[in-house]
Amino acid sequence: MKWFTSAIIVLLGGSLIFGAASGLTGVRWLEDVGFVFSIVGLASLPATVGIAILRYRLYGIDLIINRVLVYGPITAMLVLCYLGGVVSLQAAFRSLTGQESTLAVVASTLAIAALFNPLRRRVQGFVDRRFYRRKYNAAKILAAFNTRLRDETDLGIIREDLTGVVKESMQPSHVSLWLRTDPGTQRAQAN
Repeated sequence: MKWFTSAIIVLLGGSLIFGAASGLTGVRWLEDVGFVFSIVGLASLPATVGIAILRYRLYGIDLIINRVLVYGPITAMLVLCYLGGVVSLQAAFRSLTGQESTLAVVASTLAIAALFNPLRRRVQGFVDRRFYRRKYNAAKILAAFNTRLRDETDLGIIREDLTGVVKESMQPSHVSLWLRTDPGTQRAQAN
């Protein structure tokens, strides 16, 4: 925030101070200096954001990029559907009744509300497949493991399958699985 605030101060402060000084004194070159401060402050805003991201390790920008990739196209598609629905329904009402109706707006709004979640799931799936392939592959591997786990009862096969899934989806350097034995079973075997 310090970097960003500094850029805003240079942008606004330099422009206001030199602009006011030019207005009070009538010297025109002071206005040009204020303009230069404005340009420098405006140009430094992206640089300050970059410095903040790198210095304070704000690499969670990946989430923001994901949201932009998902919600940007969704917004565009829903706006187009809404406008198309309102225009077409208004035309239909005009041809049938000779006047416009607010029912077109209500119907279009309800259609958009019904379309939002299915459209978001499809666009999120597309973005995950296209840009976040490791996450998509890991989800598919875990879903397949879940399906196999329902039918398997042999603990040895489950153990091997689980370690294989962890290696494939998470790709750790080492995987081990410790299974605790049931104390009741040990006592029954000892007797």
